[in-house]
Amino acid sequence: MQHWDRIEAFVEVVRRGSFADAARHLGVSSSHVSRLVSRLETQLGTQLLYRTTRRLKLTDAGAVYFDHCGQLFDGFQEALSAISDYQQRPTGVLKLTCATTFGERYIAPLVNDFLARHPQLSIQLDFTNRRVDIIDEGFDVAIRTGALPDSSLIARKLCPRREYIVGSVDYFQRHARPHTLGELNQHNCLLGSADQWAVDVDGQHRQWKVQGNWKGNSGVALLDAARKGLGLVQLPDYYVEDDLHRGRLISVLDQYACSHTAVWVVYPRHRHLSPKVRQFVDFLVEGMVR
Repeated sequence: MQHWDRIEAFVEVVRRGSFADAARHLGVSSSHVSRLVSRLETQLGTQLLYRTTRRLKLTDAGAVYFDHCGQLFDGFQEALSAISDYQQRPTGVLKLTCATTFGERYIAPLVNDFLARHPQLSIQLDFTNRRVDIIDEGFDVAIRTGALPDSSLIARKLCPRREYIVGSVDYFQRHARPHTLGELNQHNCLLGSADQWAVDVDGQHRQWKVQGNWKGNSGVALLDAARKGLGLVQLPDYYVEDDLHRGRLISVLDQYACSHTAVWVVYPRHRHLSPKVRQFVDFLVEGMVR
């Protein structure tokens, strides 16, 4: 069994030229360093140092041993520096998944800014509107929108999110505006991937079934259909706010808008979170609130 404290004491004595200086560096007494070196010589069965009152000198065996041990401890120090550097600098590959439109518009620019700061990092960015199992599929981080279901993932809120029910000015010139959810059955409701809209009724979150002659899984396509007066649509704020401000679309049933939805960054729960994930999540949170 190796006694690394004995080897370290020997290396420091040689490098610093005295037991006293080695002891100060190691934070122990000179007598303790001397005992460690003596025990090492006994363990090896050979003398490593010539000791005089004025100087220390390596024996031939000591020179050979120091040549190997010095490199060994240099390697230890490099390993410590490497792990310290790893704990501070984001490295490796960061795999991120995000909903397509929100990701392209808001997340991708922040990802690019982060990569510019940390060029040693590699990014894999997957835009998809399906719900990804980030653990099974090997992702580090996911951006989730809407209501967040219970899970083992850690979640941090990036920004609020509101769903609007909207129609074009032209559409409402031909159809009366609905004032209750029940009146939606009198309208052509343009559908996304589900035939239900998320609403709040008396403070309770509900899924309200709607119907219409248009269905697709693209928010951009839904928005275009609504702009062209084909019917009503429910879309998140980042799709419709510009049209609302410009008066191209009109929001209805605002009293039923969901109050508990948001955009979240989620990532697996680890005891030691990697620097790339920790720093990237902090960067996203800060970037989204500005």
